[in-house]
Amino acid sequence: MYGQAQIRIAELEKRDEEKDIQINLLKLQIVELRKFIFGGSREKFAPNTSNLQVDLFPQDKLAEVTVTSQQKTVTTKITTVRPNHKGRNPLPSHLRREEIIIAPTEDVTGLTPVGEEITEVLEYKQGELFVKKYVRPEYIKPTEEGTQAKRVIAALPGMPIDKCIAGCSLLAYLMVSKFVDHLPIHRILQIFQRQKVNVDASTVCGWLKQLGNLIEPLYQAHRREVLNTVSLGIDETPLKVIDKSKKGTTHQGYYWVYYNTANKLVMFDYQPGRNGQCPKDMLAGYKGHIHVDGYGAYTQFENTDDITVSNCWAHARRKFIDAQSFDNERASEVLSLIAQLYAVEKYCRENNFTTEQIKQQRQNQSVPVLTQIHEVIKTQLLTALPSSPLGMALQYTLKRWQKLNVYTQEGFLPIDNNLVENSIRPIAIGRRNWLFAGSHEAAQRSAILYSLFATCKLHNIEPVQWLTEILSKIKDHKINKIHELLPQNYNQVR
Repeated sequence: MYGQAQIRIAELEKRDEEKDIQINLLKLQIVELRKFIFGGSREKFAPNTSNLQVDLFPQDKLAEVTVTSQQKTVTTKITTVRPNHKGRNPLPSHLRREEIIIAPTEDVTGLTPVGEEITEVLEYKQGELFVKKYVRPEYIKPTEEGTQAKRVIAALPGMPIDKCIAGCSLLAYLMVSKFVDHLPIHRILQIFQRQKVNVDASTVCGWLKQLGNLIEPLYQAHRREVLNTVSLGIDETPLKVIDKSKKGTTHQGYYWVYYNTANKLVMFDYQPGRNGQCPKDMLAGYKGHIHVDGYGAYTQFENTDDITVSNCWAHARRKFIDAQSFDNERASEVLSLIAQLYAVEKYCRENNFTTEQIKQQRQNQSVPVLTQIHEVIKTQLLTALPSSPLGMALQYTLKRWQKLNVYTQEGFLPIDNNLVENSIRPIAIGRRNWLFAGSHEAAQRSAILYSLFATCKLHNIEPVQWLTEILSKIKDHKINKIHELLPQNYNQVR
């Protein structure tokens, strides 16, 4: 009887343990679902302020990090002092000023003015649709023999679309409104209707299609410049696409995003799938580093001579942040160490270090911290449940450990892939507005525009102004110099 009771107790304990694991997994799924629906929470790790503060870099005062001490606890009281308000910011000087003089109602005859009081108020005037009317006088010039006549008339300025009622500025506005401001075409046309201008939606879609074909050579030139680098960040994001072969549902396509970290260039490439052939085709002939997450499509490049793969510390950190809700003590121990890695990066960035200085700083400061993280992870893995959030975070990081250390070998490599993810954010916003692409061809045309507009943002180029000027030039521009019209070269050729 005693032996059977022991067996029964062991079975119940095992069942309780399995239930605990299942509960933790379900909790993790709820966290991920809430992130998907309501947006991701902040990933900034806030260490426990009741721990002992030590100096990671005592000589140069690089940064302070939090560690745990069993012998002593120091409580730091933080007092926030609210600075005096500096007043509202001045209005930009480049804005047109409409001066309104308000004279006193009293009689000021014979009084000497001693000054004036100026109050500026920011106003708004609704965007204006207007018509450019090109009037070209026509002449008949007889020949010397007087037997024939020659027609003399000035040529029209270059138009991006032949026989189109929309000029360059309107076409640029439509494209920027959709792909930068995320306004669906039907909403833009509703705004036009309030100004008593009716344009058919199918007509506008036809314009966008023709413009996509027009700037295709510009996109190909952009692609060559993006891939001309030794450090390339890569990520992918889903996109719903209408496919005629799939009735009643949409096709799951993907934007593959390539980020030139040296020159701040972004390229979106639409592909119907997410398999490894997509980056393989794009990177044919590429030599350098690629910075990626843990997705299996990138493992094909690990054993190649031309490409070095490095993984993203932000993805690893994200796993431990998720695990905090289930095992805060051990997850925070790893996060405190990861924070030290980012303290090194922040210090290098704030002091404008060269790539060689960054490499040296990483070797001196980051490598010892990485060694400590490795030991902590191996120790925690001995007791962590494999299916728990902490166990999965530990396994994820340890499996990719070698690739997570690659960034310390060069100063030009980033510690994470956040720059690529930041470029993808407009896609996520746009999906909530226009929901899906009308076809696979339309998805690739969108990729062209997202690439050019994202690069405009990175180089502080006003997209409507840039595209208006480009559309007026591109048809007459030499194809072997098409790269001069790219956003990154815009200020150089003006």
